[in-house]
Amino acid sequence: MDDKQSTIPEDLKLLCSKAITSGKEHEDEQSLFYFTQALNQIESIIDTTQEIEELQCSISIDICDIYIRQHKINEANIIINKALKMAHKLQQQDKMVKCLDRRGELKRLGGDYDGALLDHNKSVEIKLKVDKNEGLDVSSSYNSIGNIYSHQGKYDDAVCMYEKSLQIFLSVFGDNHPTIAGTYNNMGLIYCKQGKYDDAVCMYEKSLKINLLTFDDDHPSIAQTYSNIGYVYKSQGKYDDAVYMYEKSLKIDLPLFGDNHPRIAGTYCDMGLIYDLQCRYDESVCMYEKSLKIFLSTLGDNHPEIANVYNNMGMVYQSQGKYDEALCMYEKSLKINIPALGDNHPSVAQTYNNMGDIYRNQGKYDDAVCMHEKSLKIKLSVLGDNHSNVAQTYNNMGSVYNDQGKYDEAVCMYEKSLKIDIPALGDNHPSVAQTYNNMGNIYKSQGKYDDAVCMYEKSLKIHLSVHNDNHPSIAVIYINIGIVYRDQGKYDDAVSMYEKSLKIYLSAVGDDHPRVARIYNNMGLVYGDQGKYDDAISMYKKSLKIDLSALDDNHPSIADTYNNIGNIYGGQGRYDDAIYMYEKSLKIYLSAFHDNHPSVARTYNNMGNIYFQQRKYDDAVRMYEKSLIINLSALGDNHPDIASTYQGMGTLNANQDKYDDAIVFYERAITILVNAGLQNHPKLARIYDYSAICYDKLNRHDDAIAMRQRSSHIRSTLQQDNTTHQISTSTINQSTATQEDVPKENDLTKDFSNQQIQSQQMDNSSDDDHHSFVQKNHDQVLKEKQYFSAYVQALQQGSCQNKVIRAMYAGPECVGKSSIMRVFTQQRLIHLQDPTQIADQSDIMVHLKVYKIKDRTTYHLDQIWENNIHEIVQEKYEDQIKNQQKSSILELSQGLINEDFPINHQNSSSAIRVQSTTTNQYATAAPLASSSNDALTASPIDYNLFLHQCRDFFQYFYPSLLNKANDDSQYAKLWDFGGQSIYHVTHQPFLSGNSIYFLIFNINQNINDRVRTRSGSLLNITYLQSTQEWLTSIIGGNANQDKMIATINNDRVRYSLPIVILVASHGDYISNRQERIDRFIEFEQELISKMPRYKSNIYSSRIIFNCNPHDSSDATVDERQQCSLRLHEIMKSFVQSLPFMCNPIPIRWYIMATILHKPIDSSMTEIVSSFMNQIRATRVHKIMTMQEIHSLAKDFGLYEDDDKLIAMLSYLHDLGEIIFCRKVDEYGIIVTDVDWLLRIFRAIIQLHDCPSGSLDIKSLYKEASRTGKISTKYIDYVLAPFKLDDITKKSIVTLMETYDILCTIKRDSKQDECHYFVPYLLQPDVKPFDLTRYHVSQTLYIGYEHHDIPYIPDGIYYCLLSSCLKEWNNTKVELYYRCAKFYLTHNCYYIIIKKDNAHIALQYCYQKFDNPKSADAIKSAVQISIHKERPHDIIKKKLSSLINDRMPKFRGSTTRYYVRCHECSKLTSIENNGKLQNENLIQCQNESCDMLFESQSMNEWIYEYANEEHKNDRQEAAAYEIQKYEQDIFRECFDIIASRLDENSSFRLGIRLNLPDKDVTEIDSQSTKSYQKIYQLLTSWREQAGQHADLNKIITILQDMNKNAIADRVYAKIHPSQ
Repeated sequence: MDDKQSTIPEDLKLLCSKAITSGKEHEDEQSLFYFTQALNQIESIIDTTQEIEELQCSISIDICDIYIRQHKINEANIIINKALKMAHKLQQQDKMVKCLDRRGELKRLGGDYDGALLDHNKSVEIKLKVDKNEGLDVSSSYNSIGNIYSHQGKYDDAVCMYEKSLQIFLSVFGDNHPTIAGTYNNMGLIYCKQGKYDDAVCMYEKSLKINLLTFDDDHPSIAQTYSNIGYVYKSQGKYDDAVYMYEKSLKIDLPLFGDNHPRIAGTYCDMGLIYDLQCRYDESVCMYEKSLKIFLSTLGDNHPEIANVYNNMGMVYQSQGKYDEALCMYEKSLKINIPALGDNHPSVAQTYNNMGDIYRNQGKYDDAVCMHEKSLKIKLSVLGDNHSNVAQTYNNMGSVYNDQGKYDEAVCMYEKSLKIDIPALGDNHPSVAQTYNNMGNIYKSQGKYDDAVCMYEKSLKIHLSVHNDNHPSIAVIYINIGIVYRDQGKYDDAVSMYEKSLKIYLSAVGDDHPRVARIYNNMGLVYGDQGKYDDAISMYKKSLKIDLSALDDNHPSIADTYNNIGNIYGGQGRYDDAIYMYEKSLKIYLSAFHDNHPSVARTYNNMGNIYFQQRKYDDAVRMYEKSLIINLSALGDNHPDIASTYQGMGTLNANQDKYDDAIVFYERAITILVNAGLQNHPKLARIYDYSAICYDKLNRHDDAIAMRQRSSHIRSTLQQDNTTHQISTSTINQSTATQEDVPKENDLTKDFSNQQIQSQQMDNSSDDDHHSFVQKNHDQVLKEKQYFSAYVQALQQGSCQNKVIRAMYAGPECVGKSSIMRVFTQQRLIHLQDPTQIADQSDIMVHLKVYKIKDRTTYHLDQIWENNIHEIVQEKYEDQIKNQQKSSILELSQGLINEDFPINHQNSSSAIRVQSTTTNQYATAAPLASSSNDALTASPIDYNLFLHQCRDFFQYFYPSLLNKANDDSQYAKLWDFGGQSIYHVTHQPFLSGNSIYFLIFNINQNINDRVRTRSGSLLNITYLQSTQEWLTSIIGGNANQDKMIATINNDRVRYSLPIVILVASHGDYISNRQERIDRFIEFEQELISKMPRYKSNIYSSRIIFNCNPHDSSDATVDERQQCSLRLHEIMKSFVQSLPFMCNPIPIRWYIMATILHKPIDSSMTEIVSSFMNQIRATRVHKIMTMQEIHSLAKDFGLYEDDDKLIAMLSYLHDLGEIIFCRKVDEYGIIVTDVDWLLRIFRAIIQLHDCPSGSLDIKSLYKEASRTGKISTKYIDYVLAPFKLDDITKKSIVTLMETYDILCTIKRDSKQDECHYFVPYLLQPDVKPFDLTRYHVSQTLYIGYEHHDIPYIPDGIYYCLLSSCLKEWNNTKVELYYRCAKFYLTHNCYYIIIKKDNAHIALQYCYQKFDNPKSADAIKSAVQISIHKERPHDIIKKKLSSLINDRMPKFRGSTTRYYVRCHECSKLTSIENNGKLQNENLIQCQNESCDMLFESQSMNEWIYEYANEEHKNDRQEAAAYEIQKYEQDIFRECFDIIASRLDENSSFRLGIRLNLPDKDVTEIDSQSTKSYQKIYQLLTSWREQAGQHADLNKIITILQDMNKNAIADRVYAKIHPSQ
């Protein structure tokens, strides 16, 4: 417009110009200010022109744009309606279409999609009138209409609009215009919503290509495309790729917009969503908080974007189980959105939906349905009946109905969802797959397993076509199929499904994600069903480790795991432990939910089951009633969970012979299950069976037959017989399985629905709750009798060859022991795997006969023992059948095996004496002492009692006898030992001479290099020294002098036992194969040269493993397999030749081992399982005395004689199943739970991390690492979680003292706290002793000839220090690395004992004096004391005793004194040196030297060559000097105290000195000065204490009186060097 003709004032033009400039600079508030000023000025003009009115309309449109960006919908609507009126008045169509476009956009933002379409269509109509060729303006409208269709879920219509828009843009701009890129972006979003992820990425890549050609690399449009690609990756489950894209977007946007722009906040929000999906909750909340901070500062408090952030934060809290915090966030979101968007907006509906999910999780099902109905009402009114968001709500309501057991209503909801989604999204969309999955969950709950699997497979087919093979949604389907297989008893198939799922999750989200924990939990349930309790517990521990790290301590998932562990403990008969777990679970449930939640009810129900097992019927009823009250309130009176409780109450009554009451409860359960549509569920069949038994007991046989017919009909319908679907002892309780929902799309929040923990309600009792043997036909009865007879005969003389040995992985710290074991057992390598602490008994059993690379079958010791028992009994059974003979014992058992109900078992001391001809290698021991009432000689045979006892155990093994085939395989049980030097002293209890060892070394390290830790720091020990530690402990600690001949690679070679196989790791660090071999040979030769005596024990395998966890190439995998095959072949060759594997093992040992340690088999009937559990609960403890074991064996007919009992315990010790310590007490103690003992050792010894607790506890921790001493208070603290009683705790301490792991330091007084000496805990960085003010003697060495004992291990050295501590009872012992200083109080000197590789180095030191006379006197006194007391002889004898005791291989080796040759610097023995004229002259014994040299050590230590006639004179003179020296010290110290202690303290001092009250009062009442009073008190104390007077006690008293400064002065006087 020409300025000369313009009617617009200049100042108005200036305001408009400023507003436009501010807008270009993204300063919306400033721009809005100028535009508002301009409008106000226009309104003040009285006579406006058309030009001014046109400007007024344009300004209003610009202000509307600002309000839209600020999401001020109401203000924008008001001003755009005004602008539209002005446009109509002006009859300007260009302004009319602008107003219609913006009003349409506002209606879209407000959820009025139909209104929005109306405005945009009007706009198009006007534009086409102006431009019939469909120009750019029309194209923009098509784009806007496409956006509306997208929100309505009309995706095909949206794509059609975008294509029309694209066609116009292409014709106008060509192929590479930014507008075209924007359209591609919009189309990509549609394809993503349709699940067409490849098409979406294709669109975004087209957009990106255009923008990169058009703009610089840092343009906002490029950043937006990166964000969009990130959204696709998120939908595909490629979370790391998504984060990478968002970070690329941020890298562009941050420099352009600054760190406080809404665009940045949006990206932070997107990243928060990814972190939430990855369960990185803290990082997710951090992102949301950053986003929230920006939005609040830029958009104000009430913008919908802020509501969206609150909504997403609520989802994070929901994932964490923080339901109250989540609801708070959702309410905040609603508080913003309802005023801003109205109460009928889709965003409000979505928040209601999320709140419904919370209420569902909390078990508030009515509230959940209410929320979903509110959400549904909004969506139906805004989106119409056929929108996918409406289908989503139907899906969520179906899940609530499923939880309530309203299966028909749930199916109806899912069918409604499908009816919408299939036409709207196509039959290949993830949302459709989700609904199929949920329908599968319904069918599974109804016991319609084929239908369930069919649904899951339909869901799986869709996901596989849409996603890649590693998408989390596919893992979810595998999990649910696995649950079905578990319910069907197809345990191997179930585990296979879980492993598939696990592989996906590990790849997609890593190994510390809660979804991984859920899989471990489900695998634990399967192992529990199979009776593999150790495997189950292992899985649950893995699950807990992840959840406790990723989730809050009070998350329901953690409670679920505790609940499942409780079930396992119940199955093992560990009832107290089970109740403890249930209580932990209950505490979390009550905190996370409320006291009326089904999970709370389930826990009460499980506790009732335990009380039922314990025969605590009143407590059981109380728990069942609690469970029932909750479930009736929460679930209504027709839920299957309530049927489970009725079933449990029925079984309880039946067990009390209340059959009428039992039937009432069973009928209630039946009614509920039938009404729930579970007419053909296995659970119902079992209840019919239970009812039949009760009717039989009431002589209502017709009713019983009817019940059995119904049961039979169900089983035939399910096409499975009575044994297909076995429910183990563990599933007596209700287990918590993870039934997962498939991820679902959600534009506003996150696209994965929360995983819900579904209660997998299991049976309350097994099929044989009421009697041990159901009615059998004649053939079955006869067969059972024959097997029973064979079993009894086997007890007398049955045995079979040993089939199990331990294989131990040993070696220095951080050399890859655990990694090689994982490779060897075909497990996935773990980057930065946690170090093994002390030892880890993995329970992994390797099949020795064949090494199957692809076979991951898990073998269990209890199964192997069971196979052995079967083999022994089967042999007797076949002999019996062959000879057609009937045992007389069988006749005696005639009346026993047909009983319907169990007899009452009473323990008796009577036992049958059975002579066995079995021989084995184990040493015998002296008979146990016994009273006349419990003689070890055989009592007369009580056949009836014996047969009762046999029958009980026979019932336990009989099911497996029928089903197992003979197995002549051999197995190795793997152990992994921690290599840290801190653990060396702890290994002895767990080592065995009857094992095979893999000694691992790092091929990349030189043998003389210092050991490098995981953190890269270097230790003060070399790889050679550490390897010597291991070899000496393994070989030297074995008393077996036997040899064996093994054939390896066709070479027959004689070896000494035990066998140590040398294996290398870190082969990936050396690429050249020949160099690797050369390094191996170099290590091997250096080791043998240093330890030649061990040569016949070591086999050099030349096997070098690649342990790089990041290298999974085919070549590497193949190389690892070949190494494993070679190692397996070597191990097999040795094992087959070992005498240990040729020993016949009596059947009694296997039975006794089962009682002592191993869990009850899952196929066992409830009655017998309960009997076995009662034995374990009442007779087996974690620590047992030999007398208890002896009594247990006698009471159950398993005792033969003492020697065989000890041999059995030694055998189990060799297998690592128990710890049998024969040195404790008179006959020894037995630890039956080795894992428990290891955990205790770790708690006490593992001091790498400061424990949490009070400052006092932390100071005790620091004291242990600084002084090598720990207090009783510290031990009590670390052992508190184990809940040990005083007797058990005392036994643990005694056991550790026996192995010299602890050494009690005798207290100076009863008031002092007890401390323990643990020198190996001392940190290496403790400073050496400062001896500058002391005279230090020459060094005398104690040790052995190299060919006898080439190395003294740390364990022996630390034991030597403990032994010396006991000898001298020196509480003031000081330590630094491998060195100790003992103060000999009454001899005025220190003894220093230092580890020097293969020798022990000794020195003594005493205080220096400036006065020559005093110096000579103390020197003479000390030397005479040395030669009189001969501490070096004491140490020498103790070392010799330790070697004989702890290293029996070297028993009888001569302990010698050594000195260092001045010529060759090597140690030489002084034992063979003749008496030379010069007593200090020594001849070197080393062949390469053979020189004479003078040794001052001889004069200072070995006084036996001195002139005897002067010895007495010297001793008398020395004694006088020592006495005078001591008097001087006491006098000086008394002077320090008397001159500084105030008079008011004299009475307290006298009392603390334990002087008689009379003396204290008399001295205190004197009128003398304070100095004289105190000096007299001290003098009186010394006179009464005599030679036991110790100034260190005075120091302690002064410290107790808070006179620390005086105490320090006295201490400095006594110890001038410190």
